[in-house]
Amino acid sequence: MEMLNPIRPVPQQRIRDKMDDYMSRRDYAGAERHLRYWLEEARAGRDRRGELMVLNELVGHYRKTGERDNAMSCADAALKLLNALEMGGSISEGTTCVNIATAMNAFGDNDEALALFERARAAYEASPATEPGLLGGLYNNMALTCAALKRWDEALKLYEKAMEQMGRAPHGALEQAITCLNMANLIEDRDGMESGEASIYDLLDRASALLDADGIPHDGYYAFVCEKCAPTFEYYGFFADAERLRRESTRIYEGH
Repeated sequence: MEMLNPIRPVPQQRIRDKMDDYMSRRDYAGAERHLRYWLEEARAGRDRRGELMVLNELVGHYRKTGERDNAMSCADAALKLLNALEMGGSISEGTTCVNIATAMNAFGDNDEALALFERARAAYEASPATEPGLLGGLYNNMALTCAALKRWDEALKLYEKAMEQMGRAPHGALEQAITCLNMANLIEDRDGMESGEASIYDLLDRASALLDADGIPHDGYYAFVCEKCAPTFEYYGFFADAERLRRESTRIYEGH
């Protein structure tokens, strides 16, 4: 009987650390080459868990670059691998489903996204080992999908749960700021700007304060969050905040 070669695990943490380096420089082409190389290495070494990790990273990468077909191709491969590994009910299943559902929401496939978020929620909430940051990310992104489907009450409850969980997570203020801005957008969509103005402005003030919270590392991820939040501040007329966030993002990306 033919013997299989031993499994050669890929260095998952090193792969993630290098991705952070690429993203801190907004080198999307380099990030894709990096992930594609390690995907082939994982497959060649029969490291299926490593392959799942890299596929998850690729889904997130292609979501950020707006490449729907590539994102969904990697998502399909990840879901098949998840089933093959018999990881149902695990935190890994939850993380994979959140990642793919977030991409589906970004590309407008909201009914499909919500089904995957529900699958992730069942896995996360059943495990006492699920970290607050994972739960907060689930609730925030699931709320975005509910809001896109005009399920306003569900979305607001999920945003409140996200705020609570991120308050327990290390440096969770950044994620809380994003959630505040998402809630502001929901209120405008539901109530209109005139009726919702007071609540919207209060949420933007809270988001601004959270982005300035003490102890937050001003690293590549902070730059990404600043860049992501600036247009919302600008949209609502908070021009000074938007300009400040863009300056800080540029400063970090340029290494000053």
